[in-house]
Amino acid sequence: MMLTLANARILTMDASLTEYANGWVRIEGDTITAIGEGTPPEGGEVIDMGGDLVMPGMVNSHCHMTMTLFRGLGEDVDDRLFRYVLPLERECVTPRTVAIGSRLAALEMIRAGVTTVADMYYFETEVGRVIDESGMRGVVGQTLADFDAPDHKSFDEGFALTQELVDMFAGHSRVTPSIAPHAPYSTDIPVMRRVAEFSDAHPDIPVQLHMAEMVSENEWAEKNYGLRPVQVVDKAGLLKPGLIAAHCLFVTDGDMDRMAQQDVRVAHNARSNAKAGRGISPVEAMRKRGIPVGIATDGPMSGNTLDLFSQFGPVSMFQKLLGQSRKPMPTVDVVRMATIEAARVLGLDKKVGSLEPGKQADVIRIKLDDPRVLPVYDIYSTLVFAAMPSDVHDVMVAGRWLMREREVLSLEAPKVIADALQVAGEFNARIAEIDRRKA
Repeated sequence: MMLTLANARILTMDASLTEYANGWVRIEGDTITAIGEGTPPEGGEVIDMGGDLVMPGMVNSHCHMTMTLFRGLGEDVDDRLFRYVLPLERECVTPRTVAIGSRLAALEMIRAGVTTVADMYYFETEVGRVIDESGMRGVVGQTLADFDAPDHKSFDEGFALTQELVDMFAGHSRVTPSIAPHAPYSTDIPVMRRVAEFSDAHPDIPVQLHMAEMVSENEWAEKNYGLRPVQVVDKAGLLKPGLIAAHCLFVTDGDMDRMAQQDVRVAHNARSNAKAGRGISPVEAMRKRGIPVGIATDGPMSGNTLDLFSQFGPVSMFQKLLGQSRKPMPTVDVVRMATIEAARVLGLDKKVGSLEPGKQADVIRIKLDDPRVLPVYDIYSTLVFAAMPSDVHDVMVAGRWLMREREVLSLEAPKVIADALQVAGEFNARIAEIDRRKA
């Protein structure tokens, strides 16, 4: 298939931030083969973009897709994690519910222009199947934890599930298997060392980890090792090139220096961290050290929505608050962190994250004709502070249309939603039982 997207305003997000006011993108099969300005070359199908914005698909660098089923649950209950979430996970999270929740997440992200996601949760083979089915691109991480996880009762079982995931998606063009030790405090040094050994034996398998996220994590590290969380991870040999570290709120200058030396990458979850009252990650300081930082949503129980537009404002504004100035975190950097920089965090920047010849055709089309976004003086500012998911009209991954004119083509939206609401009903019945018992 040869296809040209013509008459488009193009943000390439390449190293030079090349833009085309009236550009075209040539796609052959799953690959971008040429980009230019003005009259497009002849041959193949030509689609007129009507002057709309064409840019790389967005990359969500940290998520728990299944937890769409927990969205909005017990928001004002202080102990909701122990009162509701953990019991529901132990009793109700199954391969069936993981698939249903993940489909709802995929539907939401496609409609918001997110084409790549890094996920870590349980029964990840199901998540990988859903990502494959939806046409998205993803890094899927089997979580390992010492609490009562739904899919494993021992770390040996967790590693076996990881190997099953690796075997299932080895060589897949869009789904990358990953190992995901939950956090330092929920795995501890011996298990993190075992993960590091697994990573050494499987250098193409990314490692995902929550790190330096909470005050209690700092207290655990200090009490048990007299160290900080980053130092504990380093002691375990897991602070290594390519580590995808989510959150990183409580990091010192020394921590950041070591992370930079070890080529650690960070998934920044501004909205969920603020919503939990945990603090603001020093993103500017990390990026100045050369640490790549990608924007992420976290799970929808924590941050509620899975679109990156909802993250953009907090990402920029919180750094401005830290710096007490408008200068920190300019909007162009925010968009970079949602595309090419997030792709680098996931180790996928050679394939996606920018529109360049030779890269995969992961492309989104955004209409900028709503009064809410007009006039457009600075396209990056418009994207960060005014645009919304509803402005995304077309989504393509690997040359395949996943959405055209707001209609998702790769998933049956009515069934996806009906299935999710059915599970929500099951959850509600269990929540009522919990409340009766606690009364």
